[in-house]
Amino acid sequence: MTGGFVYSEKPIQIESGEGVHLYDDAGNEYLDFGASYAVATVGHCHPEVVSAVQSQVEKLTFVQASYPNSARDGLYDKLAAVAPGDLENVWLCNSGTEANEAAVKFARSATQNSKIVAAQRGFHGRTLGSLAATWKPKYKKPFEPLAGDFEFVPYGDEQALAEAVDDDTAAVLLEPIQGEGGVNPAPEGYLQTARDVTEETGSALILDEIQTGLGRTGALWACEKRGVVPDVLTSAKGLGGGLPVGATLCADWIAENAGPHGSTFSGGPVVSAAAEATLSVIADENLPENAATVGNHLQSKLGGSELPIRTVRGEGLLLGVEVKRGANRMLKHLAMDHGILALPAGRTVVRLLPPLTVSEAHADEVVAALESVLAEVSA
Repeated sequence: MTGGFVYSEKPIQIESGEGVHLYDDAGNEYLDFGASYAVATVGHCHPEVVSAVQSQVEKLTFVQASYPNSARDGLYDKLAAVAPGDLENVWLCNSGTEANEAAVKFARSATQNSKIVAAQRGFHGRTLGSLAATWKPKYKKPFEPLAGDFEFVPYGDEQALAEAVDDDTAAVLLEPIQGEGGVNPAPEGYLQTARDVTEETGSALILDEIQTGLGRTGALWACEKRGVVPDVLTSAKGLGGGLPVGATLCADWIAENAGPHGSTFSGGPVVSAAAEATLSVIADENLPENAATVGNHLQSKLGGSELPIRTVRGEGLLLGVEVKRGANRMLKHLAMDHGILALPAGRTVVRLLPPLTVSEAHADEVVAALESVLAEVSA
């Protein structure tokens, strides 16, 4: 038995990668504009990440988190230093869904309330707790009943959000830009309203930056572009440079009142070394600025073309191209006919989510391929 009973496996066997390219078992090259759902933030097999992993794995592969370790401590310090505002308390885990599970648990224990307000079309993970905060019935229905006391409001509707948050609310959980839900940026002022109403009620603001963080939108954290500091921020995906690691960053009042929590593999030395190296690469190579530059170029090219598309939305290198016909059909043509890998975000949105190391020339290659594919499928 293979993983195919869970995953819809593609007809391409990937065997290696370097930078922004992947290679299959026949040696064919693919330009990676999906980055495995934003995991390959600094590209595939970045030399500094590889070196950090090799060096650490020769010394110590694992020790559990109750024993201090220099690799883990280094990542704690690095994350605290780059976190927005005063989010200097760090809990490490293995994935984004675990980071969000911890965020909800910490908010509930710190506030002694249970209600979580989340957004329609939001996606926060597939474990039972995070799944309860995820909107799409397709992901939830087979596993119900899920954790209770989650309320959903329309994303971007300030009045609906303000009316939903009350004295029984533990937290508001939002993505600054919805990724899986169709690449929907928060309207101007929406996150500030979330910040205001949570402060008024003593509830926590949790921002899920698992896809938007680490420079993807043109700033290290998307919330920084909106001038909002949450009480809890979650990160994962590209944090480990390809290795599985997540983080929950908390303000003091959350950390000081958090209930007991743990994970066997929390902050293992090898993944911690990889994550610290990844953060250094992001800073040293100024990847947020590159994401902004190449993202603006890509949006300009797509918006100025005569492609039969409805809209292009997003920020930096998190872009959604809404097309008139099925996105999955287009993605198949992009991969098989043009050697470009991208992602869906719903039935009609092609999601462009490349490593932050891509160039404007790579962006032009993608635009040309989209033009060709759209001409084919529209014929």
